[in-house]
Amino acid sequence: MLIAVIKRLQIPVRKLVKQATPHPFHVFLTIMNNPIRKHPNKTLTPLLLPLFFLMITMCMAGDPPPIYDPSEQITLQCGSSGTKFGQDSRYWEGDNDTSFFSFGAAGNKSIFKEAPFPSSSGQVPYGTARLSRFEFTYTFPLSSGPKFIRLYFYPASYAPNFNRSQALFSVKAGGFTLLHDFNASATADASGSDTIYREFCLHTESGQNLNVTFTPSTASPDAYAFINGIEIISMPPYLYYTSPQSPVGVAYVGSKNTIRIENNTALEMVYRINIGDKRQIYSDQDTGMYRNWDGLGDEYNYLDDLSRKLSVLPQNSSVQLHFSGIPEYSAPKEVYQTGRSMGMNKTINKSYNLTWEFPVDSMFAYLVRLHFCEFEGDVTMPQDRLFHIYISNQSVEQTADIIMWSGGNGRPVYRDYVVFMLGNPAIPKKVNLFLALEASKEDWLTNYNDAILNGLEMFKLSTNQNLARQSPDPPSTAPTKGTSKSSTRSRTPLLATVIGVASGILGLSVLGFLVFRRWQKVKDTGSDGSSSLPPHLCRCFSLSEIKAATQNFSQGFIVGVGGFGHVYKGHIDGGATPVAIKRLKPESKQGAREFKTEIELLSQLRHRHLVSLIGYCTDKNEMILVYDYMSHGTLADHLYHNDNPPLSWGQRLQICIGAARGLRYLHSDAQGTIIHRDVKSTNILLDEKWVAKVSDFGLSKMGTTTMSKTHISTAVKGSFGYLDPEYYRRQQLTVKSDVYSFGVVLCEVLCSRPAVVHAVETSQMNLAEWAKSCHRDRKLDQIIDPNMKGKIETECLNKFVEIAMSCINDNGIERPTMNDVVRGLEFALQLHQKCGEKNDEDALASVPGCATNESVQCISGTIFSEINNPIGR
Repeated sequence: MLIAVIKRLQIPVRKLVKQATPHPFHVFLTIMNNPIRKHPNKTLTPLLLPLFFLMITMCMAGDPPPIYDPSEQITLQCGSSGTKFGQDSRYWEGDNDTSFFSFGAAGNKSIFKEAPFPSSSGQVPYGTARLSRFEFTYTFPLSSGPKFIRLYFYPASYAPNFNRSQALFSVKAGGFTLLHDFNASATADASGSDTIYREFCLHTESGQNLNVTFTPSTASPDAYAFINGIEIISMPPYLYYTSPQSPVGVAYVGSKNTIRIENNTALEMVYRINIGDKRQIYSDQDTGMYRNWDGLGDEYNYLDDLSRKLSVLPQNSSVQLHFSGIPEYSAPKEVYQTGRSMGMNKTINKSYNLTWEFPVDSMFAYLVRLHFCEFEGDVTMPQDRLFHIYISNQSVEQTADIIMWSGGNGRPVYRDYVVFMLGNPAIPKKVNLFLALEASKEDWLTNYNDAILNGLEMFKLSTNQNLARQSPDPPSTAPTKGTSKSSTRSRTPLLATVIGVASGILGLSVLGFLVFRRWQKVKDTGSDGSSSLPPHLCRCFSLSEIKAATQNFSQGFIVGVGGFGHVYKGHIDGGATPVAIKRLKPESKQGAREFKTEIELLSQLRHRHLVSLIGYCTDKNEMILVYDYMSHGTLADHLYHNDNPPLSWGQRLQICIGAARGLRYLHSDAQGTIIHRDVKSTNILLDEKWVAKVSDFGLSKMGTTTMSKTHISTAVKGSFGYLDPEYYRRQQLTVKSDVYSFGVVLCEVLCSRPAVVHAVETSQMNLAEWAKSCHRDRKLDQIIDPNMKGKIETECLNKFVEIAMSCINDNGIERPTMNDVVRGLEFALQLHQKCGEKNDEDALASVPGCATNESVQCISGTIFSEINNPIGR
């Protein structure tokens, strides 16, 4: 009925869009102030009275108005016409119906496309996009004051000539560079989300239009810019900026001075987290500024292992909050009703710090806002709970006292700090910003040795009118991202809330269950030397034997370190046999299930190119594996991890052939099909004779003898940069998933660089994607290890590249089998041996047939689609 009345009255929806929210009273006031009322029409009179009563009814039944009511609000769905009601309870107006959009001298050379389905892109504003290979601008007339600017992106292939991987562009607004050579698809893939958004804050001046300009990168002739949605909302004048009336500024970490955040500074939101709460707070649940607050799932990615294990999540949803020291719109009340603390356990709290690690861009300053509220009934007086706060390993508060800061229990407060993150100016890269809370160690000083945090916001501050790195990274691959600024949400706000709460409860339950099961399984393996593992599988060592072999796990015996724990070189059998001893940390992601899987698999497999398992130890809840010692370490060690002499091309081919034979055995010659699921250069070991052996079978999956099913439906696991995109999309594991990962290894062998590098141009971050691009553009000379140029026979190089490119094909069915890969590599080795090793590049002319830079560039290219970059383990 409401929509029918609006249409009958011919009220432009744009007037409704520019209101703060489509609240019923706003709609009614817009109708009453509409110019049509100046010309009474008897046919309209019967409509207005019922409409008024409808508004009253809706207001009484609906949610209360927001705490903060923006004076200006623009919500623009780009590349569309008409208006659409979004998941955030607002109307989004198509840019075709506004005067905001314009082109410069390039003329109107943009296109607008609907997003491909099925996808979360079906939600407003992701359903359409405006794209162009030319610069284009949106111009917004705004009043003076600080504004939120949010840019929404759904990177997809909108047309055959607009491939998602070619979207590379910069964005400027109000004289600030917000994004530079922004790779939307790489960013989205790394975050594990279909859609992403970026939020900025900047100050606009009265009488001056705000121009938001999108410029395709000059790095590629196929580059284009696109945008799905633009949101501009006025914000309270001094929410994040320093008030002129404030006598002091923000505490500057590492200095006794303070710093003022003035109107000539732009900010980019990098983290906003509802600490300790399973719920994500969606934009329409904010205090009126439509901010998104990430929940427990995202926060968990940034906690260190001890904090995940030992911290607790206190909450009090019934506490009556009193905002006296800060405005009520500072954060939603839910932020102050939950938190993460150390649990008031004096014994445990003195042994660790509550620590978060946030990846950020180096060479920028950051505003860190910490939200606090004491809501636990026992903490009511000053000094009840005192703790230390460290930012970037520097003390910022020695006796943090929330009651003293806020004035009492149930009174929210926040503290601001600015920290500058150092790095190499010539090579900008991600660095970790550490936030740590430490309980007071002085028992006489406080009643509770504990610390608590309720919420966190972090903003990058502009430097020289710039917020963008020269080569920006995608968000962190913690799983993620993790740092993903995704706007994907459910179909209705109410449904989103219900699902969010239910999912959070389920997630916590599953997390607790998994932690319990991990320790239970470790316990079940025996605490006194006994084991639930079949005794005939392999040798069972006692902990005393392991300690004797490693001199009680001496630091000097460590030969490798990973997320699982440490690897030691030891000697058994009276010192006669050198071995590698892998000691898993109890909190390692490679838990009891993977520990048992590796024992059961490797004990039954024997192959020249598979690492041999000698035995294991489960004494006193330990998880220890004992292998044959590989004196030359990992393949990665000899490609880029240290200063070892470069491997010759012949050695590289022999190593690749050996690893491929090992995988072929797993896929087709073992008892049943075995899918490794974590093939990477660090899991290819080299013995004293440089024989390659595949290792680390903790994630492996066993199929049937005949593999009648072509795939195994299973949760996605693997390593970032090596993960099969088809497996990631469908969650269907096949032997071709190993083939893809091995193809990435072949690219590493050719390039002598890791599968993922953040401190490079965006287009070069993912090795597989970069290799495909160079192959397609006939620029393979850009990726080949300089040590190999001129030393590889042309036909051999052609064959090797053909194998690698076919392995990393996006479609699994088009990838070769490992048997085909082995044959192809053996043939490449034969071609190489015909030419012979060439050690002196200056003698190139005397070795006919060896590849030069020019011949490398002429190798035919094949176009493949890009891969996803989900978070690996």
